[in-house]
Amino acid sequence: MLHDGNHRFGLLLEETVLRYRIGDDAAMAGQLGRLLAVMALPNVSLGVIPFTAQRLVWPLEAFYLFDNRQASVELLTAAVNITAPSEVATYAKAFSELSELAVYGAAARALISDAITALG
Repeated sequence: MLHDGNHRFGLLLEETVLRYRIGDDAAMAGQLGRLLAVMALPNVSLGVIPFTAQRLVWPLEAFYLFDNRQASVELLTAAVNITAPSEVATYAKAFSELSELAVYGAAARALISDAITALG
């Protein structure tokens, strides 16, 4: 799906996520390296919201949008699929506002590379 060219992916990550230790240095470097590789694909837009971003909106939970027809929200005890247009629009607006806080391209690559370097 990622490489077939028929789908577009817009991804946002908080800079803090790049630093969460979910494995040893090798595992972390592999995960971060994968982000660098994926963001080079023409159908992927990967933004990183830096620590220094002036926040007007805060994500309360992880969520995914599917063509503005469905939002999937990860909660502590469940995943919720939302299809009501007005509710999906709320998540689309949040994604748009968060996207404006993010850096892309070389600036995003630099943040990811800094996280790799910090592994030691």
